[in-house]
Amino acid sequence: MNDFMQFFSDSEASNVSTSIKMMLLLTVLSLAPAILILMTLFARIVIVLSFVRTALATQQMPPNQVIVGLALFLTFFIMAPTFQQVNETALTPLFADEITLDEAYDKASIPFKEFMSKYTRQKDLELFLKYNKADTPEKLEDIPLTMLVPAFALSEIKTAFQMGFMIFIPFLVIDMIVASVLMSMGMMMLPPVMISLPFKILLFVLVDGWYLIIKSLLQSF
Repeated sequence: MNDFMQFFSDSEASNVSTSIKMMLLLTVLSLAPAILILMTLFARIVIVLSFVRTALATQQMPPNQVIVGLALFLTFFIMAPTFQQVNETALTPLFADEITLDEAYDKASIPFKEFMSKYTRQKDLELFLKYNKADTPEKLEDIPLTMLVPAFALSEIKTAFQMGFMIFIPFLVIDMIVASVLMSMGMMMLPPVMISLPFKILLFVLVDGWYLIIKSLLQSF
């Protein structure tokens, strides 16, 4: 009888553990888009690539699917060490029943905090700390994700816009030159964008623009 009760207790505990793991998996999957956009480099990459397309004035070329797909794979490539560390320190021990769910959360948040803190401006983090009237954390582990994530996202957006501004300058020069030439020739009714578009594409191809953009993005990390 005691053996039967012990077996029943063990079986019930196993079912509860499996239910917790399934709940954790569903929670992670539901939050995956937010995690991907706000806690990784995806936002900076997709914004910079969108700036490139806007500067070229090629409308929907390359399409949104290509830009998002490229940004997604670049994000996985750059974030691979962080994801691997989270898997080794948190997910694998949790699924092996070596640590609890709370311990797994704490261990999984540390690699993300270390990564995000490298690219978060002190001013952006202080903004959320002061708004919440929180004391300045003494250690990285003491910074709550509710403050670090928006600060990191704000810093990433600012950095992406700075890179986008630098990308716009050469194409703006081409537009100004073409507009000046058309005005001097009296062709004011001809849209300058239509004439400058081939020259911008030619310049971008000659300097191997996509290679330089991706190289700049990788070096920025």
